[in-house]
Amino acid sequence: MADLARLKGNSFLILGRAGMDLYADPPGTRTEDARSFTACLGGSSANIAAAIVRLGGQAALVTRVSDDAVGLFCLAELDRYGIDRRHVTPVGGEARNSLAVVETRTEPASVIYRNGAADFEMTESDVEAVDYAAYSALVCTGTVLAAEPSRSAAFRAFDLARRAGLPIVFDVDYRPYSWPSPEVATQVYSRAGALSDVIVGNDVEFGFMAGDYGLGLEKARELVRQGAAIAVYKRGEAGAVTITPNAEVTTGIYATEALKPTGAGDSFLGGFLAALAQDRSVEEAVLRGSAAAAIVVSRVGCAPAMPTNAELEDFLSSHAGPTAA
Repeated sequence: MADLARLKGNSFLILGRAGMDLYADPPGTRTEDARSFTACLGGSSANIAAAIVRLGGQAALVTRVSDDAVGLFCLAELDRYGIDRRHVTPVGGEARNSLAVVETRTEPASVIYRNGAADFEMTESDVEAVDYAAYSALVCTGTVLAAEPSRSAAFRAFDLARRAGLPIVFDVDYRPYSWPSPEVATQVYSRAGALSDVIVGNDVEFGFMAGDYGLGLEKARELVRQGAAIAVYKRGEAGAVTITPNAEVTTGIYATEALKPTGAGDSFLGGFLAALAQDRSVEEAVLRGSAAAAIVVSRVGCAPAMPTNAELEDFLSSHAGPTAA
């Protein structure tokens, strides 16, 4: 497995989608009652990239967007956040960009449009055009693996990243509606997990990978025994269990007044990776990721809600430590 010290270069190559999110206005409004919406950058990979850049790192995205007005919106948003999009390729034809209609409520209704998704059109030639030596790590979300040719392109990127000595970070991010069957998803996730140095997921996702929702934590431990450097097993309000070859650490979450749950996982991963890039301990990285998640769920949107370093430090200094798990 790769040397995680390389993360200190703080430059991340991220595979996966950039999309448009439409939030019903004002906060608290149900979609069916809305008369206006706020448009912002979305898509798990773009959100993670935004989180890293806001926290002082560099992030480049590899994906495809639709060659239309929605795709152009996404490209403009990537530029606005300072995310490198040289490897984001417009695709024409029937492909359409990822679009989400979301509510700013604690139990939101979300409608995700993924039919003929443009990001699934990413090819091996897209990932082969990247200079992997220029980056500190490769980050892949599970959504990238749900369909072809994106799946094969992602595994080709894994191979090229490994050859260049990059750590591979895998965010499980299981979304059943994107997959042809649970059986296919289990097989593909098992392959991706075995190739990764850092695996992050929640209890349901690890349980799915294990084939038994009661064995998720043991699955995370197994991945570390098989060679991963870090597995973060997130348990929602119960906090997280972080496993390394030398230790197992349980941490809680930071109390906050949540407006909505969306964006928590993306902000956690961004904050976690940014902290590792700052040469902080794994436990401190998990806590900073948890604080970033607490900030994002208290704000409107996902990408625009990501905190800066100054905002994160202010939150940590003004809030009590995380609640016990």
